[in-house]
Amino acid sequence: MFSPRINWILFSSVFFKIGECIAGDDEERLPILTEEVTNLTVVAGREAILSCHVSHLGSYKVAWVRVDTQTILTIHNSIITRNQRVSLSHREHKEWKLHISNIQESDRGWYMCQVNTDPMRSKRGYLEVTVPPSILDARSSTDLVVKEKDRVNLTCEARGYPEPQVLWRREDGEIILSSEKGKTISGGSLLFERVGREHIGTYLCIASNGVPPSVSKRVQLRVQFPPMMTVPSQLERSRIGGNVSLRYRCYATLHAIPYP
Repeated sequence: MFSPRINWILFSSVFFKIGECIAGDDEERLPILTEEVTNLTVVAGREAILSCHVSHLGSYKVAWVRVDTQTILTIHNSIITRNQRVSLSHREHKEWKLHISNIQESDRGWYMCQVNTDPMRSKRGYLEVTVPPSILDARSSTDLVVKEKDRVNLTCEARGYPEPQVLWRREDGEIILSSEKGKTISGGSLLFERVGREHIGTYLCIASNGVPPSVSKRVQLRVQFPPMMTVPSQLERSRIGGNVSLRYRCYATLHAIPYP
């Protein structure tokens, strides 16, 4: 039984020497790898299947190897690796498939299909693993209550592969009045140098990296400000003995506790 991690020289000298005893000088009977091992992109958690197409295999053996770690995964019908997520299938000894279930980021890398001829014949393909975005709540802002004229910095940190892009927008669709103005603001930080009542609202942090689904987080910003009064009309007229109605409007902080 081969160890799942084996010296590359030892692997070549033991496994591939088998071909010398089989092939002899009959070059016409040597196997041919008829197609490239197709590069594959798989979302984390799903299954990856790498295919190797061989003609005229005869009594030669096919192996799958993890290139970067020089780890033998399979030899012919045998699973060598201890990774229980790895399995093997083949069709009439012409198409050999390496199956990796529940793909993880650690599976990203080059994989090689080898036939033990002398010299060795091989094809290799790259397995890319993508990860949908997720927002790190512990490193992102929660709902805030602040005082008018405070400096406020809303933060949002996301992870995934490729690295997610983070956008901010108001839930009501209005323009964001920060150091940058717009319907959307890019970046993991949304800064208000002097927050005012016009900044009151709910802000959405949206993370996306092309791997569905995109994710979002709601952050409600409340601003405390002192009550204020306005008189719509500074002058009211009435004849002697008539009635006069004086009107005023009072604005208070409706989105937070009263301003001290």
